[in-house]
Amino acid sequence: MHSHIQGLGRVMVFLAAALASASLTIPEGWGEEGVQYGQLGTDVTLSCIGARTGSLVQWRRDGAMALPEGSAIHQGALVLPHASLAAAGTYSCHDENGSLLHAVSLQLGHLPGVPSVSCRASDYENFSCSWTSSLETFLPTRYITTYRKKSLTGEEKRRNKSGHVGPCLQDPARSGTCTVHRSEFWSSYRLNITEVNPLGSSFRLLDVTMQAIIKPDPPEGLVVEPVPLAPRRLHVSWKYPASWPKEPHFQLRFRLQYRPVIHRSWSVVETVNLSEVITDAFAGLEHVVQVSAKDFLDAGNWSEWSAEARATPVRDPATMVSEETTTDVSLGSLAEEPSQAPNPEPINRSDPLENTAILVSLGIFAFFVLAAVLVIAILIWLRVRKHSKDETKAHNFLVAATHLKALPRTQILP
Repeated sequence: MHSHIQGLGRVMVFLAAALASASLTIPEGWGEEGVQYGQLGTDVTLSCIGARTGSLVQWRRDGAMALPEGSAIHQGALVLPHASLAAAGTYSCHDENGSLLHAVSLQLGHLPGVPSVSCRASDYENFSCSWTSSLETFLPTRYITTYRKKSLTGEEKRRNKSGHVGPCLQDPARSGTCTVHRSEFWSSYRLNITEVNPLGSSFRLLDVTMQAIIKPDPPEGLVVEPVPLAPRRLHVSWKYPASWPKEPHFQLRFRLQYRPVIHRSWSVVETVNLSEVITDAFAGLEHVVQVSAKDFLDAGNWSEWSAEARATPVRDPATMVSEETTTDVSLGSLAEEPSQAPNPEPINRSDPLENTAILVSLGIFAFFVLAAVLVIAILIWLRVRKHSKDETKAHNFLVAATHLKALPRTQILP
């Protein structure tokens, strides 16, 4: 129970700080002088300032005698029941002689709705929040943007038990955004975005953790170049986004996506370097490449993809000669009758280095196979030889025994 009361007290302190900020930063008036605001769907009363008590007055709308349906005059005041947007306009009251006593511009709208808020950190030192109104109010609207640091050190708790409260600074050049500067990467914050219009206010509280909202800007300076004498290779390089301070303990990792322009599916590789060599490009085909970034320790989200860069690997010299010899014939046949059938011959995507590696692998494999066959043959030969020797010994023993049995007993016994 005590923890609930304490939590409620913190929220009240936070709201009080926000309201104090509102009183300091928001002017008292809304719009020009002589404007009255009313809530749609409610009864709106317009007073005739300057009229004598009990005197007859006339009301006009935009200079005409016609007033909205259902309107009534009560003690000199004009009452508009269940006012709609059509009832907005400039109203004026006049005395019996038609002289102008008072004029007022009526604007109608809704109370503010709860704003939708999202936050993002493009580096580990600052974070920004943006918001949109959840309801079209038809009235001038302003926003109060503050924050409170939730994770406090022991010293901070002793200095300020309610937590550090400060403004989330709004950027006049970018409406609907504010920034908290010098934020701490391992701390949590509570944002208060309050929407205010002449009828009232509404707020949204959002808890923010830097590790969860960090999302770097896309890498910059993407360059793709063909590698000389390498038909299947492209060299790709890029730079850190300018908004990310490059510090030893806050690095980025990257992912690279690439494909031939004529293909739809992407190939993706990840790296911690600022360059990469694509080794499976298609010779002679233009490729499109993009790169994105993320915190090295996997905090937050991947950045958006960078702008595209394009390059074409060098063509394979072995295939260029054969292609040149068939160019004239192919162009002639295409001029006679264009064919919609696909080319049945496969594209030569082989790399001389890969072919050499395959041949070496096959040679080593063949060597081991032959060695294994030779060893097996030797073992079989040794076993057969040993078996033949055993049979010869047994045969000689039987022959000797038979000979002894055939001799007379007198020859056997001395």
